[in-house]
Amino acid sequence: MRLAEMTWPQAEAYFKEHDTVLIALGSTECHGRHMPLGTDWLIPEKILEVLEPLTDALIAPTMPYGNTDYLSVFPGTVSLGPEVTYQVMSRILDGLRKHGARRFVVLNGHGGNNAPLDRLALDLQEHGCVLIPVNWWTLVWDLVPDWNGNTPWSGGHGGAEETAAVMAINPDLIDYDAIADSNLKGLSDELPFSSLATVRFRGVDIPVRRFSRDVTDNGWAGSDHPKYATKEWGEQMIRATAAYTAALIEALTKVDLDR
Repeated sequence: MRLAEMTWPQAEAYFKEHDTVLIALGSTECHGRHMPLGTDWLIPEKILEVLEPLTDALIAPTMPYGNTDYLSVFPGTVSLGPEVTYQVMSRILDGLRKHGARRFVVLNGHGGNNAPLDRLALDLQEHGCVLIPVNWWTLVWDLVPDWNGNTPWSGGHGGAEETAAVMAINPDLIDYDAIADSNLKGLSDELPFSSLATVRFRGVDIPVRRFSRDVTDNGWAGSDHPKYATKEWGEQMIRATAAYTAALIEALTKVDLDR
């Protein structure tokens, strides 16, 4: 049930009987030379497509921009930054709340959005509402442990996990000839980058935020090399996330928000 496809009387009727809204939040940013800039909202939108027949929850239009300042040096990346991401989502969610929404599930496609979502969850609680973010790329690690850990499926930015999910949407969106090693740099030989936001020192990953072009000139990072991605794996992750989220929404509708 898509809000964008409803008339206002239909929306009014929905909110008289229901108070649950599902919305996807993504980002438009670099994901390596081989991946589309819309990866972080294309994947949640595909999950919504699979999820829609499994739930009666209202699906709001997907938000394709988010907080990604650290990738902004790569052409095509558009960042709202943390404050504007918070402000835009606050207005969207508050608008829905004023029409009757109280239970919000945010299908998040980008880790940079986590801090604004935490802040929004606390804002909504003060209005007697609840917000639950679903980060699909970490959720699937819990659903199927073989998709994480010391394997090719351990997750990363623009790595095999995200590449596989985009292949499930449309394999033609991947530039297979551009797949290459990430070639992470370092602050020094003793402090090599282990991801876009960490350096490794004596076996321990330490958070260090730098503009990503100072970390890699490729734009992807992680131990899950994109060459391991398959369309079938991507389809499995999307179906698993959709089924889990449908069950989560059902459980959320039973929560007594007035106790």
